[in-house]
Amino acid sequence: MPRLRLATRESALALWQTEHVAARLRALHPGLEVQLVPMSTRGDQILDRALAAVGGKGLFLKELEVAMLEGRADAAVHSLKDVPMDLDGPFVLPAILERADPRDAFVSQHHARLDALPEGARVGTSSLRRQAQLRALRPDLELLDLRGNVNTRLAKLDAGQYDAIILACAGLQRLGFESRMSERLSPQRLLPAVAQGAIAIECREGDETTAAWLQGLDHALTRSCVEAERAMNRALHGSCQVPVAGFAERAGTRLRLRGLVGRVADGRLLRAEAEGPAADPQALGLQVAEALRAQGALELLGH
Repeated sequence: MPRLRLATRESALALWQTEHVAARLRALHPGLEVQLVPMSTRGDQILDRALAAVGGKGLFLKELEVAMLEGRADAAVHSLKDVPMDLDGPFVLPAILERADPRDAFVSQHHARLDALPEGARVGTSSLRRQAQLRALRPDLELLDLRGNVNTRLAKLDAGQYDAIILACAGLQRLGFESRMSERLSPQRLLPAVAQGAIAIECREGDETTAAWLQGLDHALTRSCVEAERAMNRALHGSCQVPVAGFAERAGTRLRLRGLVGRVADGRLLRAEAEGPAADPQALGLQVAEALRAQGALELLGH
């Protein structure tokens, strides 16, 4: 029986996502044996500092990529928002699954909405993208770092360390915590991270056998949307070390992409949006990036 080994982080969310991919693959290819290869990454181990200070979200990929290069795994499953704009090494993304809810969730035990928070309330998030936009929406809030997996973050909220926290809707839904969402924040209010809600599968470039097993899971509309977002982010030299947001959605036969660059210190935000053919998402991403650059985005990002 042919076998496919999927490398994954050991967090509950990463394991859920990889089990989901494995189940989809088994249904698609009944003769395929799919195994999980869980492993810990540096991004999971370093919890006392913000990701931006220790090398960014690429820390979640490195060990998984080494496992593929050494032949201990055939593919790796990621949250696409954690995948750097340029893959480091001979890797490709043969499958991007249909995107789940891309929005951010406001989570609080005592307040139903972000607008209901009292002045000076403590809000937890380590995302610079979220911090910059929250600073613009509510400059009175005290924004505090928040690391750890979803369960850890919810436990810190429940222990009273924060009045509210901001998490991705998709992660909460996947782990069965949908009831914890006090408010789903629309993209108009809090623009999501590039590729938020999408799961990607990575494999070695040139491994046509593995790519062929995976390609049946690829969702064309999601791929075109996230390619537009990632092209914009790449052109802005974006990473988790800078506050960049982007969200594309279908508008008939076209895509509409909204992009944002922010500054955490004062909540200054630059916004741009454009429409373009769904068949050319890269060009749309570059167009929105250029509109943001024309407003001074690179200076705001410190480039």
